[in-house]
Amino acid sequence: MISNKAKYALKAMTILAANQERVLSAQEIAKKGKIPYKFLEAILTDLKNRKLLRSHRGASGGYALARPPGEMTAGEVIRAIEGPIAPLLCASLTGYRRCEDCVDEEACAVRSLMVDSRAALSSVLDRRSLAELAAFSQLKP
Repeated sequence: MISNKAKYALKAMTILAANQERVLSAQEIAKKGKIPYKFLEAILTDLKNRKLLRSHRGASGGYALARPPGEMTAGEVIRAIEGPIAPLLCASLTGYRRCEDCVDEEACAVRSLMVDSRAALSSVLDRRSLAELAAFSQLKP
């Protein structure tokens, strides 16, 4: 399960992808996404620090995606907020850590299951771009 922080990050990035022709303020994003404003500010700062967003100062300032939405994936956003997607670190590609109680990783049925789970989830999240999410959300009333 992902946290509300990751869910709101995906919503905010989807809103920015759908409005890529202009810079949006944090207040606009919060209103469009029904995201608590103070929580969103922290999320936007995290995404900016991880180079997924650009910020613009001034009266018409706000946020914009750092790259085209077709080049950014849901998996990238979730990893920026949550860290590795794997259910266990021994199954992670980016945050691997051997379990302390593991006797034989190659024969571990739990690790094998978690590697398969991570691969299945990553294959969906890493294939779905922000452009696709934005197009989908615009189809809905």
